Amino acid sequence: MVTKQFSGSAEDADLRRADSLGREIFSDVANKWALLIIEMLGEGTLRFSELRGRVEGISHKMLTQNLRMLERNGLLVRTVHPTVPPRVEYTLTEAGHGLRATVDGMCEWTYRYFQHIESARRQFEA
Repeated sequence: MVTKQFSGSAEDADLRRADSLGREIFSDVANKWALLIIEMLGEGTLRFSELRGRVEGISHKMLTQNLRMLERNGLLVRTVHPTVPPRVEYTLTEAGHGLRATVDGMCEWTYRYFQHIESARRQFEA
């Protein structure tokens, strides 16, 4: 995977530009699995199997891919404990907690406008 490099210019963070680092980061974290993982880890440190049990419908492969991506982006820390078998735990970083605040806002928005959206969908389909 080729990662864009940050040059310090405003264009790097401009989500309107297809080639911006900001858009790459946004694309990474703005998927349904990443948002759910961040929400679950906001409640505290969890092991892989605990996360898989809490994020309903996620496959082993998708959980692994998303955890790696979140770690790569500095949103969580993966800690391997030297036991047999190895115990691996995941914890949000400060940046991850910051993103969780945004995720919480999105969840609140969803609850607030759920009825409105359902009504609009019914009218659209009619």
